[in-house]
Amino acid sequence: MDDLTIERHPLEPFLPEGTQLLMLGSFPPARKRWCMDFFYPNFTNDMWRIWGLLLHEDKDHFVDKEHKTFRQADIMAMLNEKRIGIYDTATAVCRTRNTAADKDLQVVEPTDMDALLERIPQCRAIVTTGEKATGLLCEHFGIRSPKVGSHTDFTIADRPVRLYRMPSSSRAYPMKIERKAEFYRALLAELE
Repeated sequence: MDDLTIERHPLEPFLPEGTQLLMLGSFPPARKRWCMDFFYPNFTNDMWRIWGLLLHEDKDHFVDKEHKTFRQADIMAMLNEKRIGIYDTATAVCRTRNTAADKDLQVVEPTDMDALLERIPQCRAIVTTGEKATGLLCEHFGIRSPKVGSHTDFTIADRPVRLYRMPSSSRAYPMKIERKAEFYRALLAELE
């Protein structure tokens, strides 16, 4: 790790008032891959297309095709309305290769999950969106990792919390976007 550059997380946690659901990824891609200054900024990542399908039956609802970016203000408004927070499970990493892939991330500093969750006392559900995020969270809380599309119940300071494991929104994950959206749709139905 001596010859690798340590990258610090470039964003603050996005935690709407009354956050009830927290989505946790691993770490943002390198800045050169960003099309907006927010979470899931890589234009080839499907997170905001999944949410477009979920809420509007239109995978391009949050996409600005002309400028090859996402409609950040609309995404933030939706997250505020739905009380969905977003952050990542690592605050400092080294990239062992010059990619955004989780397998190429070496975590130098995991996110202080206890402090993060203390800031959102109404949060009762956490979604992890990849293997590394799930592994870091499960290791921290000493819980078993749920299979994709399922959940694990656990307790944080007498607060019941449910960890949902969702398929990665990366296009490298071999699943059609419509199928990924089905997993999220089932999650939202459980949380209603």
